Amino acid sequence: MSSPSRKNRSMISILMSAASFAMLGFFCMAALGQAPGPGTAADDGTLRIQRHAAAEAPFSVVGTRGAILGRQNGTFEAWIFPWKILSGMRISVRMQDYPVPIDVNEQAAAIDVEPDHTTITYSHANFTIRQTMLAPESSNAGTGVMVLYEMQAIRPMTVTFSFDPAMQRMWPADSPSPTSAEWVGRSGGSGFYILHLAFPDQAAALSIPGSESGIMPPYQERASTWPLQFVLNFDPKRDRQAAFPLLVTFATSAASATKEALGQSLRELESQTIAIREANREYYSKLLAQRTAIETPDADLNAAFSWAETAIDQLRVKTAPDAQEEALTAGFVGSGESTRPGFGWFFGRDSLWSLYAINSFGDFGTTREEITFLLQHERADGKIMHERSQTADLVSWASLPYEFAAADSTPLLAMAVDDYLKISGDREFVASIWPGLERAWDFETTHDTDGDGIYDNSQGTGWVESWVPTMPHQEIYLAALDEQASIAFADLARATGHSDLSEQARQRAARIASTIEKEYYVADSQDYAFSWNGKDGVDKTASIFPSVAWWDGTWSLKHADPMMQRWAGSDISTDWGTRIVSDQTSFYDPISYHQGTVWPLYTGWVAVAEYRAGHDLSGYAHLMQNANLTWAQDLGDVTELLSGRFYQVLGRSTAHQLWSSAMVISPVLRGMFGLEWSAAANTLTISPHLPAAWEKAAIRRLPFGNRTVDVTLQREGRELVVQASDPELHLASRIPGAEQKNGALHIPLHAVEIGIEEHLPEAGTETHQMKVLDEKYNERSLVLQLSAPGGSTQKLTVRENASALRLTTKDGELGAADGGLRPLRVRFPDGAGYVGKTVTLSW
Repeated sequence: MSSPSRKNRSMISILMSAASFAMLGFFCMAALGQAPGPGTAADDGTLRIQRHAAAEAPFSVVGTRGAILGRQNGTFEAWIFPWKILSGMRISVRMQDYPVPIDVNEQAAAIDVEPDHTTITYSHANFTIRQTMLAPESSNAGTGVMVLYEMQAIRPMTVTFSFDPAMQRMWPADSPSPTSAEWVGRSGGSGFYILHLAFPDQAAALSIPGSESGIMPPYQERASTWPLQFVLNFDPKRDRQAAFPLLVTFATSAASATKEALGQSLRELESQTIAIREANREYYSKLLAQRTAIETPDADLNAAFSWAETAIDQLRVKTAPDAQEEALTAGFVGSGESTRPGFGWFFGRDSLWSLYAINSFGDFGTTREEITFLLQHERADGKIMHERSQTADLVSWASLPYEFAAADSTPLLAMAVDDYLKISGDREFVASIWPGLERAWDFETTHDTDGDGIYDNSQGTGWVESWVPTMPHQEIYLAALDEQASIAFADLARATGHSDLSEQARQRAARIASTIEKEYYVADSQDYAFSWNGKDGVDKTASIFPSVAWWDGTWSLKHADPMMQRWAGSDISTDWGTRIVSDQTSFYDPISYHQGTVWPLYTGWVAVAEYRAGHDLSGYAHLMQNANLTWAQDLGDVTELLSGRFYQVLGRSTAHQLWSSAMVISPVLRGMFGLEWSAAANTLTISPHLPAAWEKAAIRRLPFGNRTVDVTLQREGRELVVQASDPELHLASRIPGAEQKNGALHIPLHAVEIGIEEHLPEAGTETHQMKVLDEKYNERSLVLQLSAPGGSTQKLTVRENASALRLTTKDGELGAADGGLRPLRVRFPDGAGYVGKTVTLSW
């Protein structure tokens, strides 16, 4: 093939950005084995993660209209929702006077992730290629995805981009017969592909300006499957400042699917490439500048918190290709040979659990839009949807078993709306959706098949979709939601002037709480049962599901301490999160979806419960496990589930999962900082549990009513002093002895505090880190119940908040103070597996 003339080559010439130079510097570090830390930030404060490329690890670039889903070797599939346009994108190079073809994807060396884009860098002795991928957020972008290729080389080279045309709708909609590809040539030899379907009103067009077509088998050739190819002749002198975009557009009408119209769409996209990239950067810059942020001594935790906000935001998707409305999808990962990219549907329960995080960082618009979407799809009898495909309108969706398969979205609706009301104070919105809320409440309160007054599994699964030996009748998970939903509905009814309904709901909540204690508490094991099954009794399986009883902070189980100690122990807690059930359960299976895996969702539930119940150290361990997963797989996002035995993600885990990222934010704000909002009472309740090593912390731009406030926390001897930037805001605390003085809230601190280190283990290892089962303060002592592998020595840190304490212990070795903290080394007795030890500190 002849090379197009420079005059006719269609490309975007841009100077290499500062980010490109930073990536070069990173690669030099990486080549020397000097990888940067988890939360490396750009000079301008932009979030950035830089890593060696792990060839098989996933990445996701997701926006409201499309997604690029791939592996860190740079191969990917591209979606313009709800269509998968192409898959298997890969690159090869032939260099001048170098008679060996180079598989570029095998040269993937580094990955650089920022909220607005992801860049894969390929490094070879002759060339460096950077593949920058983005999913434009601008409503005027005209596409759902875009890729930019920047190249440097010593010798001229021919670069071939090969891909498989897909043109398949997201499952379960049928996809048309295989697409046929047409190359439309332009002057100078360049052109673009049209991917045709069997009907004329839908087609896709793709181009890399300046490239030529590759394999295009003639009609006479034997039938076979070939990839489509863009072939680009790169001259390092001529093209060294050029960026070559992969442009993708989709037509949804016969008029827009013509050659002329598609060609024009591609030309417009090409002319807007730089503007689209800058608009995307600006979008996320503004997002981070406006959202809640934390400032703590732990830079990685600060970064994980902000990454969670962007990961959640990226899962907003248009409810239809031409719609203005958006709703939350559950998550994404590459679809492989299928047409379902992870949990890329709209989910009720997933979004409702996640709205607690969204409310708490102040994205009230997303909350209102999501609640409105769910109520638009509320069933006539009031049941709230479980899931809805992006192609639901193209099939007989009501005949399929998915939309209302689960029962928990209905109580979660009232809970999430009440949380929104407490933080925003937006009674007007609550009043506007009152009919839908009341229908959902009627459904919840009239579906109790056994007459015990609790909403049960007769209307769908509570949580588990499979169980041994049989499916439960009434899970404690669903019962706990019913109790909290009753309190939430009482609040909503009172706020909208329905006082009689409010009182009825509050009385119902009290009855449910009492019934749960009677039905579920198992005295002989000092635990709460997994489920209550009427005349068949209770299922005593030890699980983490009772933890949801603490979620709203309005109620808790009465006999929880022994159960929480078990959650903290190694039979429930791995070094990367909590299992759904104990590994001592007869049917425990560490790779079973519902019988043994670790979900960050569960870990978040447990962390919040532990903080609220005074198990701060285990709560901190679980919080940090979720936060540290930000850098574990799909960089910047938290995965869906992991093995219960080995530290490894399951192969089918959705790598960019909505509620997993939400469970970084909620345990931080509602657990560690102990926040509770009441916009109606102008009161922010803060009951913090800061790590012993922290001298101070701050929460910036915390939403409260129609404004945001900054909250600062500073240690001063035996007190933690809390101040708000708004002097009119009333601060309160659940911690005994807290009082207002001189415009600040003064919270008493224990004389002694304990700190633990928390980090994820090496991939493939089993659980081996120390567990803090319990911590009990007396007037002049602290008693710790610890568990660790037999014969091991573990290190804790001790903070003394008062001088001259004369701190002593017979159960470990106290070292000299270093930076205000004293090391405490504890030797555990010999023994197989985990063994326990009690450590008492006296003063």
